[in-house]
Order: sequence, then structure tokens, then C-alpha cells
Amino acid sequence: SGGTVPRRRPPPSDMGRGLTLLLLPLALLVAPAQAEGGRAAEEEVKIEVLHLPEACSPKSKKGDLLNAHYDGFLASDGSKFYCSRTQNEGHPKWFVLGVGQVIKGLDIAMMNMCPGEKRKVIIPPSLAYGQQGYAQGKIPPNATLIFEIELYAVNKGPRSVEAFNQIDKDSDKKLSELEISQYLKEEFARDGKKRHPSVHDEILADIFKKNDHDGDGFISAKEYNVYQHDEL
Repeated sequence: SGGTVPRRRPPPSDMGRGLTLLLLPLALLVAPAQAEGGRAAEEEVKIEVLHLPEACSPKSKKGDLLNAHYDGFLASDGSKFYCSRTQNEGHPKWFVLGVGQVIKGLDIAMMNMCPGEKRKVIIPPSLAYGQQGYAQGKIPPNATLIFEIELYAVNKGPRSVEAFNQIDKDSDKKLSELEISQYLKEEFARDGKKRHPSVHDEILADIFKKNDHDGDGFISAKEYNVYQHDEL
């Protein structure tokens, strides 16, 4: 199913930044599945670059972990239906690009962006909520959407080869409980937040529950690389 912006479940505040989300379900931008059906050839995402930094690197690609703020408007009357700055204490949003965590139009609109870049994008209904609309998000049927986006960070995705190898200390192509436990300790130490010891144990248990599909006590490269954007 597709994802979107208006209804979301933010990541636990304890998770901190970036790669700490590596093994947790990235259900940041969840919404009903988009309506099926072809789209007219002329219906495409229109992109206007409002600001482009002199140093434009790295550019975003499928599977990258992005951090951004965005406002959403209805093209019909200009009314704002979403503002990320008023959600989750105003923190910019983390999501993985190109894997359906946002509506398809945003996955397209945010490709090849660099940190600091600002864009205004127009997304047709076929790449947003189609004929059904999204009543809970106050988006009517057949609505063209406008987003103003400011991208802050482009990181290697949480399911990348680099992230896997960083955790896989013995290079046996599978992640043990000890390896993931050590990684969590390093991430927690890096952001410096005070946590009850039980938080570490709860996250570790949740990681294995959601990722160790064959129950062998290890997370294999295949189990880890859910987005299939790299070869492991």
C-alpha cells in the first residue's frame, strides 16, 4: 500500500536521528492504499526549484533516508491541509525515499534533491489520492496537491549495504543479537540521551520480532534488506 503525509505515526522520540531507525519499521507516513488505474500521459509531477545550494551533494536517490519539512496545499483553493512544522513538536520528518512511505508524487518529486534545496511541486490526483480522495486528511476526490519542501539531510538508507556491514562486525553476513545490541549502545551513546536500561532491551526484542522471519536467532542479509535497493 502507498503512504502519505497527513496521517502519521512519528518515530519514538528516543530513537534520535538517522540510522538509529535502521531496523525499526519506518511507518512514518502511513495512509490508505492509492486507487489503482492508469494516468493520463500529461499527468506528471511539476517541479519548481525555489533554492539550490552552491554545494549540491549528495543528491537523493531511491532508498536514501531523507529529513525534510513540507507544507501541503490544495491547488483548487490554496488551503493548507498539512504542515510538518506543527506535528511531532515541529521536528523535520525522516522517511525512506522511493519505497511507498509517502504518496507516489512525493517519491517522484524528491528524487535528485540535495541538502538545503527547496522545491515547490504540483502533484496530480493520479499520483496522490485519485478519485477516492482522503477524507481524514481533508483531501477531496480528484484533488491536485501542492507541496513546498525543504530538504535538510540525505543519508544512506537504513537498509543499505553500508549500514549492514557497520553492524556485522564478524562479516558473516548475518546479524546476531550481540551485534545489534552493541550497535544500539553505540547509537545511544552518540546522541547522549538518558534512557532507562529497559528501553534497549525492548528495542532489541522488537527488532528480532519484526525482522527474524525464520526464527533462527539471526537477521540475515535478505531479512535485513527489505527495500532491495542494494545487493547484499
